[in-house]
Order: sequence, then C-alpha cells, then structure tokens
Amino acid sequence: MDLDFSEEQQMLRDMVRGVFAEYAPIETVRELEDDPRGYPEVLWKQLAELDLLGLTIPEAYGGSEQSMLEATILYEEIGRALAPTPHYASCVLSAGALTRAGSDEQKQAWLPKIASGEAILTPAWLEPRNGYGPKGVQLRAEADGEDFVLSGSKWHVPFASSATRLVVLARTGDAETDVDLFLVDPEAEGVSSSQQLNLASDTQYAVEFDGVRVPAADRIGGAGCGWTVWDAVLDDGLILAAAQAAGGAQRALELTVEYAKEREQFDKPLGAFQAIAHYLSDAATNVEGGTTLVYEAAWAHSEGRDVSRLAAMAKLFMCQVYRDVTAVSLQVFGGVGFTIEYDAQLYFRRAKQLQLSWGDARFLEERIATSVLDDQEP
Repeated sequence: MDLDFSEEQQMLRDMVRGVFAEYAPIETVRELEDDPRGYPEVLWKQLAELDLLGLTIPEAYGGSEQSMLEATILYEEIGRALAPTPHYASCVLSAGALTRAGSDEQKQAWLPKIASGEAILTPAWLEPRNGYGPKGVQLRAEADGEDFVLSGSKWHVPFASSATRLVVLARTGDAETDVDLFLVDPEAEGVSSSQQLNLASDTQYAVEFDGVRVPAADRIGGAGCGWTVWDAVLDDGLILAAAQAAGGAQRALELTVEYAKEREQFDKPLGAFQAIAHYLSDAATNVEGGTTLVYEAAWAHSEGRDVSRLAAMAKLFMCQVYRDVTAVSLQVFGGVGFTIEYDAQLYFRRAKQLQLSWGDARFLEERIATSVLDDQEP
C-alpha cells in the first residue's frame, strides 16, 4: 500500500476543499440545521459541474468512474467542512444499488440523472424499533398481479423531501434474507412523510407506506437478492462514512489545538499543561491511526480486494475516534464549547449521529466477528 497520494489526487483534494469553503462555509452549515431541504442548491450544482456527483458512477452512465481512493478524498473533505449534501444517499448508496443490480432500463433512466444532479435518490432502510440487519426489514411488499403493494414505516430517510425516488428495502418472504429493493415515487398515492429532528440537526424523514402500488419493473434486481445487493453497497458506504469521520476528527482536533494555544490560564496557554497536552497527543495518535485504516480500506477496494472486514473496521474505529476526539475537544474548550457560538459543538453532535448512522457499533462488530470467525482474509 502506497500512503502517498498522486498529484492528481492532491489536486482533487485542493479543489474540493475550495468548493466547500466557498459554497458550504460554516455559516451555511449553521443556517441549514433542521432545514426541511437541508442542502444548498448552489453547492449541489457546483458538485455536478465538477463531475463530483458522478465520481464513482460508470462512465457509460455519465460518471467519471474513479476509484474508492478518490471518493475517500472527497468524503474526508465533506467531513472537515460538515458539508450538508445528499451525495452519500444518492450518489453512493442509491447509485451503487442500481449499478450492481439495476436493469439496463433502470441504469439508463437514473444513473445519468444522478450524476448530473437532475435526480436525487435516497434509501429507505431503517424501521422503528428494528435493527440494522435483514431481520430489521419488516415493511412488506406483497405481490398483486403485475405490481407489488408496500405497507409499513421507514425512519431516518435522508433528504426525503428532495428525493425523486426512494430506494426502499422491503420484505417479500419469511426467510431472513427475503428482502427486495424497490424504486418508489415519493409522490405516489399512499406515501407520506414527516421530518425527524435529530442530534446532528441534519435532514431526515419518517416515511409511511400505506398500500403503495409499485410496478414489478421498479424492483431492483431479481427476487430475493435485495439484501445481498444492499450488503455489498453498504461496504462502499462504510468506507466513505469512515472517511467522513476522519475528516471531521481532523478538523475538530485542529480547532482544539488552536484553542489550547490561544487560551491562557494562570499566565500560560492551556496546551502547556501536561494533562491537556496528553489528551491532545492521544487524540492525534488515534486520528492518525484511524485515518490510515480508512486509507487501507479504500486502497483495498480500489485493488479489487474483499473489504467486508476492513470496511466495518474502518467505520467502527474511526467513528469512535471522532466521537472521542470531539468529547476531548469540549473538555478543553470547557463550558463555552457547548454554546452555539462555537464550532466545537457542531462536530461533537455530528460525530455521535454519524456513529449511529449506517450501522452502529453492535452491527459493525457482528460483521467483523463473522469475518474473523470464518477465518477470512481482510
């Protein structure tokens, strides 16, 4: 594994960081907290113009088909900037499901629109009081002639108010993995949604499905393959969620170090106190180690290796580091760190939300344990 990024990759990082500084500064992040739409249109258009929406989408469908390393660079910068964008939901998870299992007609219809920003697709996965695994998918899809009829509830659906289509995980049988993926129009009869406020103040919705008819042609992949497809897509998502956590942890540590150098107590800066210095040294070590693990997972993916263990490890470890670093940050800042005027609390809240999103610690530990006990190579 080469830990040095190429000149082109470094240029990508510089470009992306500049885009977020201009179109998603921290003032914009604050303005969009708990916003029903949740992202700035000007940023979305800029990401489309720079072909960043189609970064991992195949060239045949309007993307640039870059590797996971380039995607990791993008997501590190998203994490640093706390950039509010539906990129993860639409361009990573939804596009990933279509790329892996969509029919030719579905790919032609949706992937170019995702890459151009014309359409936003978002997954509807989690359900109230249910887990992250296949057993947690209990929303039913009953066959009825040429259609399926969907009934049930989904929670924590990101950017549902802006979605052109929902990618819904639905149960079609009684076996554990009898789960299919469906493209559902959020404007269809029987679909209703309400915004859910959360710790990160990002944009999520509860979506209800009451006898929603979906044509069989809108099923992604064959019967009963939905969970297998989603499980594979999730490996990509876990790596990029870990990259987002790495970027956030890096920036939170930078803010804390700056404050420790500037804030004085007893006529010397906070960083001169051994206890504070040791906190920061531990944080720096963990951030560096976690970021390296993220890069290893991204590199393995780009080399075509199995990343089922590494992806889960990267997300589990890096999100815990992000959470711990932001907790230390608030200790160093003291009481003011919790106040709205300071940026420390923005990172603190988002760290915990990201840790719980797209697979919590227990879910990830079970994925890792399965790999370890099966004696698979990482």
